[in-house]
Amino acid sequence: MISYLKGKLVESLPTQVTVEVGGIGYETFISLNTFERLPTPPAEVKLLVYLQVREDAHILFGFASSEERDLFKLLVTHVSGIGPKSALAILSATTPAQFKGAVVANDLAALSKIKGIGKKTAERLVVELRDKVGASAAWEAASARNSQSPTEQQVTDAVLALVALGYKQLEAARAVKSIQDNNPGTTTEQLVRDTLKILN
Repeated sequence: MISYLKGKLVESLPTQVTVEVGGIGYETFISLNTFERLPTPPAEVKLLVYLQVREDAHILFGFASSEERDLFKLLVTHVSGIGPKSALAILSATTPAQFKGAVVANDLAALSKIKGIGKKTAERLVVELRDKVGASAAWEAASARNSQSPTEQQVTDAVLALVALGYKQLEAARAVKSIQDNNPGTTTEQLVRDTLKILN
C-alpha cells in the first residue's frame, strides 16, 4: 500500500493534482481543503495518500493531513452508500473536527448542508459513525470553532451558507474573502448577499 507521495507538485487544480516522483507523474484526487494548503506549482510537496484498487483502475486520493485521510478512510469503509467522491465532497465542505462534532451532536441540519448529502444519508452518517469518531469529537469541534477570530468565523459561516446553496467552495471562499477584505466589519448575512451579487 502506498502511504504518501513526496516529490514535485507539477499541476494543481481544485479537485486533483499531479505529483512527479522519480520521473513518474501521479494523478491524485484531492479535497478543496487540501488544495488550499498546497504551494503554487512547481514546488516540493508531500501528500498522504489512499489507494483505491478497482478492477478497471488504481486511483490515488491525496490529503494534506492525517486527520483528513483518517476521516476519508472511515467514510469509505464504514458508511454504506458513501464512496470516494462523496467522501471528498464532505472533506471539501467541512473540517474533520467539525464533521465529527456534527455526527456526535446528531446535527442533521449541518450534515445535510453538505452538497450531495441528503437527510437520509445524514442520518446514516450519524448512526454508523457516532460510536467510531469518539466522545472527544464534540470538544474538538468546539475548540476548532473557538480558535477562529470573529472575522474568520464570519467568512467560514458565509462560505458554508453559499456551499449549501450549491456554489463551489473555492469560488465562494475567494469571493467572500475579497468582500471581507474590502469591507471590514460586514455581517455574515451581508457577506452572503454581496457575494451572491458577484457570483450571479
